[in-house]
Parts: sequence; structure tokens; C-alpha cells
Amino acid sequence: MLTQVLETLDLLDDPAASGPRIVESLRARSDDPALDITTRTVEGERGSTDFVSVTIPGSQGRRTGGPAPTLGVIGRLGGIGARPERIGFVSDGDGAAAALALAAKLVQMHARGDVLPGDVIVCTHVCPDAPTRPHEPVPFMDSPVDMEIMNRHEVTDEMDAIISIDTTKGNRLINHRGIALSNTVKQGYVLPVSPDLVATYETVCGIAAQVFPLSTQDITPYSNGLYHINSILQPATAADVPVVGLALTTESAVAGSATGASHETDIALAARFALEVAKGFGAGTVRFLDEDEFARLVEIYGSARHLQTPGSTD
Repeated sequence: MLTQVLETLDLLDDPAASGPRIVESLRARSDDPALDITTRTVEGERGSTDFVSVTIPGSQGRRTGGPAPTLGVIGRLGGIGARPERIGFVSDGDGAAAALALAAKLVQMHARGDVLPGDVIVCTHVCPDAPTRPHEPVPFMDSPVDMEIMNRHEVTDEMDAIISIDTTKGNRLINHRGIALSNTVKQGYVLPVSPDLVATYETVCGIAAQVFPLSTQDITPYSNGLYHINSILQPATAADVPVVGLALTTESAVAGSATGASHETDIALAARFALEVAKGFGAGTVRFLDEDEFARLVEIYGSARHLQTPGSTD
């Protein structure tokens, strides 16, 4: 996976980085028409960004009429660069790098005949000149488009579960260099950490699983103005399916707008974790939650979907 990470970073660490360039690079790995690789430029109030979507069909996936579930992997970020304020690839871009490296690996595997059981949909966006905004304890990267638009282009009805990969270094809550998992979040409920994902983490990383803390605010929409650790769980505000955050983390607080702060081996860890989850999820051996217990939770406590909305000011 490190090869794909290095190649992806070389593409992204460029003022001219764009969705079409990413699509061209992926198409160069395989011209199989079954691969659905697209990009779309979306204009926002603070500029534009290119959304990239890559669907790799599985041997028993829904795209070919099979029963295997579909995993969504979202590279969540504000931008891969903050030009002209900062020169170079910013730490905030690690989520996009991990997702696109995963897509490159899956396209290559598919071309070689290593086809996963289920479909995998990888989505992210590419913006080399995103704005920044104040945040404590370190500045955040902002985005040319708002969160609702991001979710509209990155969360699809085809996804049966979602891994959201995001740089989560701008805090003093996660004191670990590498990657960390969140609890599973579904329809406004923060659920137990998946034992299957913990086992996958420990296999991939070779260390005890690191889990980062979530607050109720973190799983609500950005538009309510409340404090959020970052955007890692924002896909959960737009999805009915389980969402898990996969954070790229550091021991010290690092600004998302910092350059020279990306660790290639950590990005590869995130991409490898997502790949192994995709194998198990499509095969039915990796679960994000206990569906029976979730149904019982809703039965006795009711819906928590109001936490997926901006809330009421009345």
C-alpha cells in the first residue's frame, strides 16, 4: 500500500492537482469498463473543488446482482492545500490521500484478478487552494463547499456501511501517533466499538486498538454551530447506515493547515485498515454493529434521528 500512498501524494502535492488528473491516474491502472471512476467540479462560496468517486465492483456485489453488502469509504477533509496562504500539501489532506491510495490499490487488485466479494465505493474531493478558519487549539482547514454539499456527493444510498477517514490531529484528546477508531454511529446513536473492527485494527497495526472519544456534538451537523472535534462523523448526519470514523492521529496537536506534517506510513495504515475491512465486510465476517441490539435500543428508547438534524432554535 505504501507504493500507492507515495504515488497518490505526488499527484496531490501539486498546485494543479485536480479530479481529472486523479481519474486519469486510476484509469491508467485499468481500463475495465466495470470500474466506475468519475469526477465532478462543484462551485461554492469560497471557491471550487473536484469530487471524485470510484466504484470497484465485487464478485458477488450489488452492481452485478449479488447479495454481498457494499462498503463506502469517504476521505473527509477541507482541502489538500491552503494556497496561497500555505505552500504544499497540508495535514488535512491525509484523509483524501488514504482514500485515493485505497482506490488505486483496489483498481490494481481488480485488474490482477483479486476481486473482493462486495462492491467498494470510495469518495473524496480534491481542492489545492482551500480556505482556513480559526479553531482551538489549532486552526482548521475550511472548505470551498459546505458540509451538506459534501455529504450529498460523498454519501450514497448504495453504501451499507461507511468508514470516514479524516485527519484528527488538531486536539489534545488523542495522544497517539498513527490511526484511531471511533464508536459506531447510526441514526443518531453512538453505539459500542465494533469488536470486528478492533480485531482488524490489531491485525493491521500490530498494537492494541486505539479508540478516540466522541461527544454528542460530534455526531450532529456542522450547521448547528456547536463545537465538533472535526468533520470525521459528519457522514453519519446524512446516512441511515452505520458509520465509523478512522482518524489519522498524532501525539501532539497539529494544525490541519500545517505542511510537512503528513506521515506516509500512517496514511498507508489507514488505507490498509480500510482494505481489510472491505474484504471482511463483503464476505460477511466483519460487522459494524449488532443489528438485533440496535433494533432493541430503538424499540425501548425511540428514534434518535433528531441528532442528525440542525436542531430547533424554538
